[in-house]
Amino acid sequence: MSGNKEFTHSGLKHGGRIKAAAEKYNIPEEDWLDLSTGLNPNGWSVSNVPASIWQTLPEDNDGLQTAACKYYGCDYCLPVSGSQAAIQILPSLRSFSKVGVISPTYAEHEYNWKQAGHDVVQISLADVENKINELDVLVVINPNNPTGEIVSSEKLLKWHQQLSTKGGWLIVDEAFMDVTPENSLLPTGIKPGLIVLRSLGKFFGLAGIRSGFVITDKELLQRLADKLGPWSLSGPSRYIAKQALQDKSWHEKSVKELKQASERLKELLTENDLAPEGGTALFQWLSHAHANELFEAFAQQGILVRYFEEGMPTLRFGLPANEEQWQRLNNALNLLSSLKETLEKNNESELSHV
Repeated sequence: MSGNKEFTHSGLKHGGRIKAAAEKYNIPEEDWLDLSTGLNPNGWSVSNVPASIWQTLPEDNDGLQTAACKYYGCDYCLPVSGSQAAIQILPSLRSFSKVGVISPTYAEHEYNWKQAGHDVVQISLADVENKINELDVLVVINPNNPTGEIVSSEKLLKWHQQLSTKGGWLIVDEAFMDVTPENSLLPTGIKPGLIVLRSLGKFFGLAGIRSGFVITDKELLQRLADKLGPWSLSGPSRYIAKQALQDKSWHEKSVKELKQASERLKELLTENDLAPEGGTALFQWLSHAHANELFEAFAQQGILVRYFEEGMPTLRFGLPANEEQWQRLNNALNLLSSLKETLEKNNESELSHV
């Protein structure tokens, strides 16, 4: 009889896969510094969940939606099991469509639209103006993951108007927007064909509770709710999400601390000849001809960063959680200086023989 098999999603890989890294590099899980996810390393502290929450089915009228609407500045929203749930379901709510996805970006959007049978094309931000009349749906992550690039509300609203006149959608994934709410589309008001996704995984550091929100017009929200069915978010997740959304003093404190930490990370990388080309308050991103070798060198020291191999190889660095972790990253960067010099010399030698 064969051994047990663990069935897992066969699609895309993401950051935070410490168990796999521990096995590959033969370094115990507890010895890793995980900078691969882009989450707040000092997320909202979860308090005890009352026993009654665990023992009863989730209630829609528990105040979560009211708390979310107040936090996001909208009139209505739909709680979902992380914005990932919406990313997977939304493609099933449209007939065959031509879908444009800004690239490079979070790959789950493209993957799920393709899985649903739609015609999906990758486009750059610079090409949107030329391509938008050919599209039925445009997906924008704002700020973008992993580049950190921000698209203005004026430009997004223009694209929405062009799409909505023919029944199209503009989907704006604002998973990394919490620290810069002034750039959010939500203050402009929700209109048919405009879909905004938010998540508690990044700024709040609560990826484990799988909590997010879809904000769009009532008709589409109802269609999405019907598709998801009852209890799309567990009772404990709803309870924790509500408490976190209402903790205004923590919000203000964390915004300030994250901005400072991100600037510190940018300076540290720059000092070590790895100047970021983009980022947000939760990560810094850079391209490098030897990104894969640098990724491996960090991993050999028990530091996991995010490596993207599509197009020009790039790396994304999340934030250390405390001074001990900052020092560990600094030490690793110092050790990598000799590796970078060797790689650059080898590259020069290769070019001299071309």
